[in-house]
Amino acid sequence: MKPKKQNPDFLYLGKKLLNWYRINARNLPWRSTRNPYKIWISEIILQQTQVKQGLQHYLNFVQRFPNVETLANADTDEVLLYWKGLGYYSRALNLHKAAQQIITDFEGEFPQKYEEILKLKGVGKYTAAAIASICYHERKPAIDGNFYRVLSRLFADDYDISQAGAFQYFSELALQMMPYEACGDFNQAIMDLGAEVCKPKQPLCQLCPLAADCMAWQTGAMAQFPVKTKKVKATDLALQYYFVHFENRFLIRQRADDFIWKKLYEFPDAIPEDWLQFRQSSIVLKHKLTHKNLEITIDTIALPSEALLETLVKQYSYIIVDTEASHQKSFPKPLEAFIQQWEQRKNEG
Repeated sequence: MKPKKQNPDFLYLGKKLLNWYRINARNLPWRSTRNPYKIWISEIILQQTQVKQGLQHYLNFVQRFPNVETLANADTDEVLLYWKGLGYYSRALNLHKAAQQIITDFEGEFPQKYEEILKLKGVGKYTAAAIASICYHERKPAIDGNFYRVLSRLFADDYDISQAGAFQYFSELALQMMPYEACGDFNQAIMDLGAEVCKPKQPLCQLCPLAADCMAWQTGAMAQFPVKTKKVKATDLALQYYFVHFENRFLIRQRADDFIWKKLYEFPDAIPEDWLQFRQSSIVLKHKLTHKNLEITIDTIALPSEALLETLVKQYSYIIVDTEASHQKSFPKPLEAFIQQWEQRKNEG
């Protein structure tokens, strides 16, 4: 149903944007399909990852898991392994759970309506709108950072995007622009415009198809939009690990579903006190998560015998791996970097 009032000038802007997109659209592998499974995978990868970094991961992921069934039936460790290098591993865990949800709740068929897609684990309003519009032509704006930036600059709109009502506010504004045909293309056009032209810093306004209509461009106020006043303060968190090894073999364990780094592998955080006599070195690593500043201390414990490794396996349910086997496990980035550096030092003698 058409809205009661739609500003024809706004609709003109949407059509103008579509004309630009048809000539300048980025050539991306998921753009050549309307398969909702593949669109879903691409959207989840691109939530926290730039296209350049995520492209090869997308190709590898859909090659190994080409459909919902293969993903749903896969082992969690393997799903995490194919996500390795992308970070924010909760995305992979949610994909896995949502695939199983599609099998059980939707009889293996990807849901076709926005409200149904929104029920999938890890799928928010943006992702559901992107899938519904691209695959099923549902008229839903896929509001994300690109939309906030493009629309707030276009109309010099100072609505604070950190406010709870920002999604609905900009959704209604986008609907005034969105043509009734090619809704998915309109959403992707905003994505491309925001990524390639209307950038957060140093936007390429001279290349923008909407420059003549952009109020921020006309007044030179691009840097003032979007308005965002609320900032989430990051909290500090200290972690202690022990890299316990005998020659080329060392101890790891898998994290539970609670707190950070769900289901990833890590080093022991507890060892017998008398093992501290075997400490070779201690380093402190700094690592930033979205809302946490981590200070990670890793003490390297070189045991004099492999039998001691076995005692801790029995006591704490740790796992013994060598460096080759560790490559088949997914670790948080700072711990994976530590393993790589340790392995390099051992190879260099």
